[in-house]
This record gives sequence, structure tokens and C-alpha cells, in this order.
Amino acid sequence: MPRDNHAQPRRGDGTVIAIRGGVVDVRFSDPVPQIRELLYVDTIALEVSSLREEGVARCMALAPVKGLGLGMAVRATGAPIRVPVGDAVLGRMLNVFGAPIDRKPAPVSEDLRSIHHAPPLLEERVVRSSILETGIKAIDLLSPLERGGKTGLFGGAGVGKTVLITELINNTVHHHKGVSLFCGIGERSREAEELYREMGEAGVRDKTVMLFGQMNEAPGVRFLIGKTALTMAEFFRDDQHQDVLLLIDNIFRFVQAGAEVSGLMGRMPSRVGYQPTLATELAELEERIASTRKAAITSVQAVYVPADDFTDPAAAHIFSHLSGAVVLSRKRASEGLYPAIDPLASSSVMLTPSVVGQRHYDIARAVRRTLAEYEELRDIIAMLGIEELSAADRLTVARARRLERFLTQPFFTTGSFTGTAGKRVAIADTLDGCDAILNQTHFDRDEGDYYMIGGLADLEAVT
Repeated sequence: MPRDNHAQPRRGDGTVIAIRGGVVDVRFSDPVPQIRELLYVDTIALEVSSLREEGVARCMALAPVKGLGLGMAVRATGAPIRVPVGDAVLGRMLNVFGAPIDRKPAPVSEDLRSIHHAPPLLEERVVRSSILETGIKAIDLLSPLERGGKTGLFGGAGVGKTVLITELINNTVHHHKGVSLFCGIGERSREAEELYREMGEAGVRDKTVMLFGQMNEAPGVRFLIGKTALTMAEFFRDDQHQDVLLLIDNIFRFVQAGAEVSGLMGRMPSRVGYQPTLATELAELEERIASTRKAAITSVQAVYVPADDFTDPAAAHIFSHLSGAVVLSRKRASEGLYPAIDPLASSSVMLTPSVVGQRHYDIARAVRRTLAEYEELRDIIAMLGIEELSAADRLTVARARRLERFLTQPFFTTGSFTGTAGKRVAIADTLDGCDAILNQTHFDRDEGDYYMIGGLADLEAVT
């Protein structure tokens, strides 16, 4: 029988007394629910955000409030949002409640866990710095990922961001025997469908969990979906001792959702209109991404910078948590240099002699210096031609153009439609290849031969 929304509430249940957009005020008789407790008005889920005077709970709606009315009965569940974890969620596309959105049966798991967890204790964390080898030359050489750290992925639409994400997932699944989670915060529905299909075509969906709080959903959903993803990631790290790669697109939309919720809650806005709790909310999410004695959660997060203003409070707080930046360049993508990673703009705090070794550090600096000198010479070449350069400058240009092409790479996840088999390149082979190019003074090979190969050993196969 359908629930009577206007029935007299039971003891411990509540009544809707105010509705402001996605925020609902509920008056409770004793007992009053706790902060973060999950409530239901018919089928509409609410989460308690704050407790006000005289037993009034201010709640964040986790679904559209269409059809909600004053005086409707509210049912308290006595628990926060709990989601299934474990192998049952692998290969699935889920929402903030861990419910399926892929038209398949709900994942069956005996273990349901609250999405609100504290970060690992300091004594449980691993303090030594180590890198996560991706097998992607441009990343491993110039912007190595910190194992258990956070790396920002900067790039607009159409520059290969999704392809890079699927390749990172592929390499994590096949070479690190780990698990990947993709968390879409404020994603377009089209992007979610494309990613799900491409994961299946690339053969990596079975070891991946995809969670979406899409842009047409309530701000509360977009605000909490990251915590759902982290809860599932923490299970694989802490209980199954597996390394996890967590990809978040886009972390700025998490901040935007928090600002929406904060405004609806009636909090006084802070600088540039952001919520006064911006730093706290971001830290609650980011600090759960860590390396422990059992395993590590490593995160790559797409970052949107409002109006390219790096002093924006949201951007500044996000950057304070990142240990590296991978910048995708539209110019390089237009030249066909894939992955379109900008070698001069990308960076990592891991790129120090004490972490990667002196040889890796020296080669990376030499590569960046050579490419920077080539960038300065481009205007002269465009106006006067390469023949007007000195012999030393011509040698620099020859090395730089070969390094640019050597840092391209065929991906496993694109092999089905490019016809080129993917290549995973060890860091040692990447360093040997770059070192050989930097030390050459005469080139027998055309620069085009270095395009879309793995290590220099693949040059033998180029006719």
C-alpha cells in the first residue's frame, strides 16, 4: 500500500515545516536525529546537516524536491548513508547510495559502510615517498605520480583527458593488480555514458567502479558522491590490501556543490562567494586519500580553474592538496602529439633526486631545458627559417623535435580504432631513450620515426 504522506507522524518521526530549494527543515519529537543521519520523506532522501532550536533539523535533499509539501511525514532511519563495498561493486555504474544506474540488478554485498569516515591516523600512514609507475612516458619522466598522493589533471574538452584516464585505469588493472574508481562529480550524462561504453570496449570495466553525481542532480548528491567513492576505495585499500587509483572529474564541481548547499543553508558567504567551510570540507575529502601500511589510494583529479585565476580561493585550496600537475595542451593535441601533455607546464614534487634518483632528475631537467629553448626559437624559425640558426641552435631544434615525438605513445585503450598496438614503457627505457636523444650530435633517423613508439628499441621495427 502506498505510504500516506499526510499521516500522523509516529514518535521519533518528523514533519516538514519549511522547504527552501534543496534544503528542508523538519521538526522532530523526541528523539531528534543526529547530524548526517539519513531521513526519508516518502521516497525523497534527506541528510541532516544541522540541528536548530526546538527539535528542528535542517536537512539537505538528495533528490529533486518536486512533490514535497509542508506537513508531510519524515521517517528517520537511525543511520547515515551506507553503501555496499567489495567485489560486488566492480564493473558497475552506481549513484551516491551505491544503487545501480546501469540497468542491472543492485550489487549484493553483506558489508554496508557509512560514507562518512575519518582520514587514516598519522601512525597508520606510510611516511616514505614513492612513485606510482604508470608506463606513460611523459608522466613518468616529467610529472611522476606520488603513490598515495593527489595529482591535478588540467585540460579542456577534446584534448584527450578521458583517453588518458582510461589508459591509467588499464595500466593499474593489468600491471599493478589494483582497482580503479572513477568518480564523476557534476558530469554530463553524455560523458558518463561514453565513459561506461569506452571502459567496456577497452576491457577494463570489470576492475573498475564508476560513481556519478551528475550535473542535473541535487547539489547534495554532487557534494556527497566523492565520499561514496572514497568509502569503496578504502575497503579495497584497508580490507583487501589492494592499491587503488581514484580518478575524480571534476574536483572544482565538488566545491561548487558545497557552495550551493552552504548558501541554501543560510550560511554567510566567505570570499568571492564561497562557503566559509571551504577549507574544512575539501580537507575532509582529500585527507582520506592516503598511503597506509596496507596499501595506497592514489588520486588523479581533473581541476577547473575559474577564469584561469590561480588566486581564486577554490583553486588555491585545491592546489594545497596536490603533489603534482599534469597539464594537457590543446596546441599539442592539434599537432597530433598524443598524449597531449605539456612538458613545460607539468610538474611534480616527486621530481627530486632523493625520490626519483639523480639520473632521472638530471635527464628530466635536460629534456625540459631543451624543449624550452626550442619554444624560444619557434618565432625565429617561423620568420627566417631554420637555416638562419646557428649550428648549436639547429642541433637543439633537432633534439627537441625528436624528444617531442618520442614522448608520444600509442595507448592500449585506443588500439581498437587506431590499429596501433598499445605500448607500456618502463621508466628505465624512457630515461635511456631521452638520454640517447640528448647526447646525439648526428641523427641518422628522421624525426618522424620517433613518433608513436615505445622505447628506442622500437626504432628497429620502423622502416
